[in-house]
Amino acid sequence: MLRLLIIILYFLAMIGIGVWSRRRAGSQDGFFVAHRKGTLPFITGSLLATAVGGSVTVGMAGLGFEQGLTGAWWLLVGAIGLLILGCFFARKARVAALYTLPELVEKQYNHRVGLAASILIVIAWTGVVAGQIVAAGKVLSILGIASVTSWMIIFTLVFVSYTILGGQYSIIRTDVFQAVILFAGIFVALALVFSQVGGLGGLRASLPPAYFSFPLSPKFDWKMLLSLLILVGATFVVGPDIYTRLFCAKEEKTAQLAAFLSAFLFLPLAFAITLIGMGARVLYPEISAEQAFPQVISGILSPGLSGLILAALVAALMSSADTCLLSQSVILAEDIFKRFRPLFDEGKTVLLTRISILVLGLVALGLAIALKGVISSLLFAYTIFTCGLVVPVIAGFYKEKLKVTPQGALAALIGGGVVGLVGKIPGLDIPLKQDLGLIGFAISALLLFGVSFLSLKGLSLRGILSTSEGTRQSNPKGR
Repeated sequence: MLRLLIIILYFLAMIGIGVWSRRRAGSQDGFFVAHRKGTLPFITGSLLATAVGGSVTVGMAGLGFEQGLTGAWWLLVGAIGLLILGCFFARKARVAALYTLPELVEKQYNHRVGLAASILIVIAWTGVVAGQIVAAGKVLSILGIASVTSWMIIFTLVFVSYTILGGQYSIIRTDVFQAVILFAGIFVALALVFSQVGGLGGLRASLPPAYFSFPLSPKFDWKMLLSLLILVGATFVVGPDIYTRLFCAKEEKTAQLAAFLSAFLFLPLAFAITLIGMGARVLYPEISAEQAFPQVISGILSPGLSGLILAALVAALMSSADTCLLSQSVILAEDIFKRFRPLFDEGKTVLLTRISILVLGLVALGLAIALKGVISSLLFAYTIFTCGLVVPVIAGFYKEKLKVTPQGALAALIGGGVVGLVGKIPGLDIPLKQDLGLIGFAISALLLFGVSFLSLKGLSLRGILSTSEGTRQSNPKGR
């Protein structure tokens, strides 16, 4: 009962922040990017809370449970991605001072590529939100009061409610609060797990040596690492939720430093969560992998402490879900609907975004109930997104040097995204299905540069022909 009371109070606090933020969000600028006044602690806390969601807590503890230390790579590739972002792109993104990633794509190429990017992100990021909902259902079900599906519905209603109320203004503030709870909760949980299994020495004595192999292991080869680096790590270099945080920063330096600081904080979290999963393997070898973290909370902690750490885990899920949902809702309203109704004023745009939050939240809930797997939901989203959009966006920052064109970007986005989608369709049995994520990424790059080359060559040829035609007209007698 104490755990349930703590969770109820936490949910009410989140909704309370949303109500408090409603008037302060005010304009479209406040609702979309929190008035672009985010300081380093706010942007770092929000990046951390956004990244450490269902895949990193429930999913990565499950990877630790199944394969050992190499499970930490799920978050470590994110740290690598953020370092690349901070070194090369964070300042460029913030200088653009936009609302969404598709706006940046449109600025790099043209409105057709921007529209295609918008559609791809709205589809793909539904899977990201669904992954958080699935994880929340599994975590909250340890209370033993309602079914997994019931908790999915309750969780969705809470984060959709405060997101509708305060938009980005409330999310930035709830994220910082959630990041502090999350960081403390994970390391308290790790300390208690170690006390049960005899510390790191006890883990070594209880688990096979392969569980401590790093960076590769018998269950995690170089191809799996490459897949994670590209399909997951790349979403931290180019991701609508990550770029939304950068757009909220008060200046370019803040955006860059937040990326670096978040990458640094990822490192201890990655190994802490993986070690919790490994401890669960020793204590509860009969459970399923994705129940590792929830079972630790339920099995070895006192009611009060388990309630606090349960709240920390829910905070991780909620902070990812709200950011991703708002990102795709702003894209749906600003970058898709307003193309066809450009005369919408700020008030109508914010209202349309709020309606989009509700609709997309319900769609993600439906997908969560259908998929029921955290990592599967996240990989569904990341594969489609990475295969379609990462290469064109990165190349777009250097389009003059690389000589890429809108035609090439559109071909890369559609071709790579479709290949990635085909690889993640359940029940579809085709050759090389497991490798279609990497293949789609390669196809995206080939299409970008190949079609760009052909389109530039076509323009050059048309220029020569038009010049030749002009010469003949000015000299009708020929030689």
